[in-house]
Amino acid sequence: MQKFFSALAVSAVLTAPGLAEDPPSARTPNDIVAAAPAGAWKRIAPSDLLVMDLAPDAAGKLRRVVIQLIPAPFSQGWVGNIRRLVAARWYDGIAVVRVQDNYVVQWGDPEGENPANAKPLPKGLSVVSEADYVSAIESTMMLADKEGDLGRMRANMAFAGGEKRFAKLISAGNDPYAGTMIVDGWPLAMGPLESASSMGRTSGSPGLFPERERIAADRAAYAWPVHCYGYVGVGRNNSPDTGSGAELYAVIGHAPRQLDRNVAIVGRVISGIENLSALPRGSGDIGFYRTPQERVAIRSVRMGNEVTGLPEYEYLSTDSRSFSAYVEKRANRKDDFYIHPAGGVDVCNVPVPIREASR
Repeated sequence: MQKFFSALAVSAVLTAPGLAEDPPSARTPNDIVAAAPAGAWKRIAPSDLLVMDLAPDAAGKLRRVVIQLIPAPFSQGWVGNIRRLVAARWYDGIAVVRVQDNYVVQWGDPEGENPANAKPLPKGLSVVSEADYVSAIESTMMLADKEGDLGRMRANMAFAGGEKRFAKLISAGNDPYAGTMIVDGWPLAMGPLESASSMGRTSGSPGLFPERERIAADRAAYAWPVHCYGYVGVGRNNSPDTGSGAELYAVIGHAPRQLDRNVAIVGRVISGIENLSALPRGSGDIGFYRTPQERVAIRSVRMGNEVTGLPEYEYLSTDSRSFSAYVEKRANRKDDFYIHPAGGVDVCNVPVPIREASR
């Protein structure tokens, strides 16, 4: 279980280094991604990928979904369970049981609620605490060149255990749920930062940081993953149940951020989301399929390092200049199509670019 620290030191020390000007051709976020140098990309370890093969569609087309598991310190109790379930081949033969429009696709044992017929779970699965929906932040250093400049808003963070991470700040005072950031390619929320006395702030988020602004907080801070499109969570029953990982879902609609800190996020779909989002909607309550014939069988789930011929994947590094320019362009489009730059962007509308790596 993650423990909360009693204090969080937050300070802006020096202005962030200026970003290079966008090349004339980089007029859209896609232009920036396309122009990103090879050194701006980071490989995803195959051992951190789940490869889920569904039964072929009516035309015989193969349907594969590739899921990247979230790294430490987040949701590791559930991630460990998922790895055990894969090793036991438990997922093989279960099914997609629910498809709710603008919400989720869910898969698991169709007989999971019937103790007499449920598929036995392997031994050794962890019972994970609700406290593990969040992870403590030991310290953070916020830096920004000027008020509201998303390209320069960044932080250096130390999570519980002392591991330091670079964070790209996306929103602070204007997100309805919490301040948001992207760390190692993953969107996170952060809070609370209460009693921020030196600037007279009392809100639960750090605000936008003008040059050299200093803020101190006297209460613990923590971070948690957020529900964006394509992200994978753990199905559960009512609290205090937190789910084992045997039942999973992927978001296929508008980001349901109200689920943050209420359900564990364990990964995201990085390839094949169309094989889930395009499935027929269930006609039962909240999108459950009414009959076995409607369900989509899952043939197998394997770790990426077990799958022959799987492409290698990489993501645009959070701490690269290309990513900073990408964030700024997502918030402030100034090309021929856009009339009014937004001046900000929701964290779920900054999808981290992921691509197949060239060999």
